[in-house]
Amino acid sequence: MPSWFNLAVESFWPMLYAGLTFTIPLTLIAFTLGLSLGAVVALARLYGPRPLQSLVRFYVWLIRGTPLLVQLFLIFYALPGVGITIDAFPAAVIGFTLNIGAYTSEIIRATLLSVPKGQWEAAHSIGMSWSQTLRRIIMPQAARVAVPPLSNTFIALVKDTSLASVITVPELFLAAQRIAAVTYQPLILYTEAAIIYLLLSSVLSALQARLEKKLANNDAIKGRDND
Repeated sequence: MPSWFNLAVESFWPMLYAGLTFTIPLTLIAFTLGLSLGAVVALARLYGPRPLQSLVRFYVWLIRGTPLLVQLFLIFYALPGVGITIDAFPAAVIGFTLNIGAYTSEIIRATLLSVPKGQWEAAHSIGMSWSQTLRRIIMPQAARVAVPPLSNTFIALVKDTSLASVITVPELFLAAQRIAAVTYQPLILYTEAAIIYLLLSSVLSALQARLEKKLANNDAIKGRDND
């Protein structure tokens, strides 16, 4: 067997293990928290009092206008200068959550606005309160529209977690870097890391396609029932 093939085989499990124990958990935790934060921010921006709207608008502007890498550096390397020290993994979770929260808030806000105003009026006409209308009528419709862009954001986050390596989170890419530093074979190892990321993204893209197809079929069935 060629030496490069042996190296690829031997390094596959350490990189995959780092992906399973750090990359995937980091993605799931950050996306869940970021999606929750995004929903709160979107609702505050649409329906909150004016001072709160200004505050969350500033947050979205700040996060979307600065690089994610800089945000991670500020949290992990700069905050200790003012006496706030956060371990690498929690710092990565905070950084990715804040970043995802800003972007998902815009997706959620847009999908909420896409629901026709007539839905609000119809719900109010049958005695639903504002919160009941939002929870039972508006959000379910908006959720179906939000699935594709939110899924794309999730897939992008899987790849963006490679940036966590710069704050010493031992995820997939940092595992590749450490092996490359010992073997002096960066081309093989970084290519292998790219292939693993590609496989993860491909699996998630296939799941996204199935979810969108299922939602489309459900909408079609509901449409026939209404007819």
